Amino acid sequence: MLKNLLKTAYRSISKNKFFSLIKISSLAIGLSASFVIGLMVYYDLTFDKFHPDGERIYRVTTEFSNPDGNFYNPGVTVPLAPALKENVPGLEVVSPLFLTYPLNVQNTKTDQLFKNPEFVVYADSEYFRLFDYKWLAGSGENILENPNEVVLTKNRASMYFPDKLMGDVIGSTLMYNDSVPLTVTGIVANFEQRTDIIFEEFISVETAGNLDSSDLLRDPQWGSTSSASQLFLKLEDGTNVTTIQEELDKIVKEHEDPETVAFGQKRRFYMQPLGDMHFDTNYYTFDFSTGRASKSTLISLACIALFLLLLGCINFINLNTAQATQRAKEIGVRKTLGSSKKQLVFQFLGETFILTFAAGILSLAFSFWLLRLFSDFIPSGLDFQIFSEPVVISILFILLLVVTFLSGFYPALVLSNFKAASVLKNQSLFKGDKSALRKYLTVFQFVIAQVFIIGTLLVGKQLSFLMSKDMGIRTEALASIRTPWQYQSMEKRVRLLNEIGALPGIKEISLSGNPPASNSTNTSHVTYFKNESEVHTELQFLYGDKNYLNLYDIELIAGRQQLNDTIKEMVINETYMKLLGFNNPQDVLGEVLKMSDEPYPIVGVMEDFNQRTLKAGIEPMAFAGDWGWNNRSRFNTIHFSLEANDSQNWPQTITQIEKVWDKVYADSDIEVNFMDDMVRRFYEQERRTSVLLNWATGLSIAISCLGLLGLVVYTTERRTKEIGIRKVLGASLVQLNLLLCKEFLVLVSIAFVIAAPIAWYGMDNWLQDFAYKTDISWWIFGISGIAMLLVALAIISIRTIAAANANPVKSLRTE
Repeated sequence: MLKNLLKTAYRSISKNKFFSLIKISSLAIGLSASFVIGLMVYYDLTFDKFHPDGERIYRVTTEFSNPDGNFYNPGVTVPLAPALKENVPGLEVVSPLFLTYPLNVQNTKTDQLFKNPEFVVYADSEYFRLFDYKWLAGSGENILENPNEVVLTKNRASMYFPDKLMGDVIGSTLMYNDSVPLTVTGIVANFEQRTDIIFEEFISVETAGNLDSSDLLRDPQWGSTSSASQLFLKLEDGTNVTTIQEELDKIVKEHEDPETVAFGQKRRFYMQPLGDMHFDTNYYTFDFSTGRASKSTLISLACIALFLLLLGCINFINLNTAQATQRAKEIGVRKTLGSSKKQLVFQFLGETFILTFAAGILSLAFSFWLLRLFSDFIPSGLDFQIFSEPVVISILFILLLVVTFLSGFYPALVLSNFKAASVLKNQSLFKGDKSALRKYLTVFQFVIAQVFIIGTLLVGKQLSFLMSKDMGIRTEALASIRTPWQYQSMEKRVRLLNEIGALPGIKEISLSGNPPASNSTNTSHVTYFKNESEVHTELQFLYGDKNYLNLYDIELIAGRQQLNDTIKEMVINETYMKLLGFNNPQDVLGEVLKMSDEPYPIVGVMEDFNQRTLKAGIEPMAFAGDWGWNNRSRFNTIHFSLEANDSQNWPQTITQIEKVWDKVYADSDIEVNFMDDMVRRFYEQERRTSVLLNWATGLSIAISCLGLLGLVVYTTERRTKEIGIRKVLGASLVQLNLLLCKEFLVLVSIAFVIAAPIAWYGMDNWLQDFAYKTDISWWIFGISGIAMLLVALAIISIRTIAAANANPVKSLRTE
């Protein structure tokens, strides 16, 4: 029976090659998009799902809130870990981690030097009770309990000791920061599954006293929070997470700082489930080179994949129901010969599965191409090899079965319901108007395509608006280099400043803090006393020398800059001036702010500028000098401008800067950051959205037009004799083309009417995330509607003009 079913299906497909090709092509496009997007969703959803008892593991993070909003830090205060160990029952493991960034590591046997190794942490034996590593050498018992011990992963051990077996590495010595010898006491295998736990070196906490992070690890202050101080917990089996959260809330209450409470600032320790760490955009993980996954983004991607797949299924349904009358006699004969309705349904579903399977094979080739095409937009670990995973293979097979059912069940039901007697008597086959369903589905297809077109145009318009909007600062021909944090010597920084400033390609130069627009922020609590009342605010600080404002074209609208780089005076922006209750910049000059009980006079007012992405508004800000000169200087970055009209010589100037750097900081790598590149990176997510929408739009138009072409071909074939009669009676080519196009163009127009408000609502919601946004212009909808009509008209005319030009004698010969 199966053999006969396959043979019949093959004959039917071969007989209708054109329509079969359209069905396979549209399904392949939809499936390939679904495969790629599905892989992206699967990739992110499978992070850290392999840890034993992973559902009982949590990272403790910190959430701050004040009148200006909420702020998040993945780290916690250092005293929290011992407080939990001593006072809170129900915790199986309490594992504090401290991120550290060694300057270099040296193999003492070969003298090979490794600069700035990544993913190094201070840890103790509790860490290896928290996460289940496979030990390749050494043992997890009593590990990292003594000073000057280090455990390496297999990858890091292979890098430091390329010619040694793992067992022979035990006992070897590595020299950290040129002065601290550490003995390798264990080697563990790297996690093979996808994970955000990517540490490569584990140094015993007792070693920290010899390295630069000793102050952090010994900081007893409950009010000090650093992202380098991380804390993981594993709950005992049966412990309620709510109970532990309540204990954390009690600890916060016990150690409240009355001063911060007076400022309206609150702190909360948040238990972040290990499974949520990959998706929680408030708290980053440990690999800063990759962006955070977002569940809302994944949901949006899944919706796009679903719509594209539905478009392919709709083509299948439309063409199968349109061709129903051509197979009527076959069905009548089969029913007369004894075929049951069930057998006919399985026969048509079998044909659908063959077409779907062929589309699936074709879509794998498309998917390979799409993955390469989007290599810059997808995670580096996501590649075509994931298709070989058993879970993925199972999901793909299930998807093909679902698509077969969605595409084939309704047409199979329609065809199998034909009455044999009616078919053989050439009576009407349909009780209702089945063409109405095809019209509804065609409208649905073009609604989706129109929404994508409008969305693409508006996202592109918003992105262009963001990139062209004046941020209030100069961004062209400006760059900066950050000096190594390990060296606090101002002598080296000043030397580097002077030597770079003397280069012929440098116009202006400044030794200061962060750029005026960046993701790095420094904020403090500030109080302003006015008429016996107090104004408590969070104030963001920008630190720079006397050349800084001029370098970035930040204009003073009142007052002056600080007299020198170390005097405690402030220049505030217009936003903070208005927050203090002043409208005239001259009136605020001479007013005094208090910070940590010290007075700071306001000596100037600078123009507002955007400190970060234009998604956010302008924050209250003050420009200040280098107040921490005697302790830790804020001036750690050198900013310089290049000749804007001499960009061809910029590479040569950068090369000269690198040579100067190598003389001053020979053991550190330089990174030159151009200001316009930094601004461009602010909108990386929007750029990715734009590219994704472009492709979704193109694919949806392609699928919709393929379906439209199939329906037009079918319609013109059915009306061949009508066209011939009309030509004989004198109808012109234009009249005939209009006659054949009118019905489909009406459907496209109806789709636009439905799509326009849907697209407007969706894009209006999307634009609410931006403090600065473009207008939803009427011409976006006009261009979208006209473009879709023209594309549809071009597709329709390909066939209708050919049919209208055909010789009527041939079409009427059989009459």
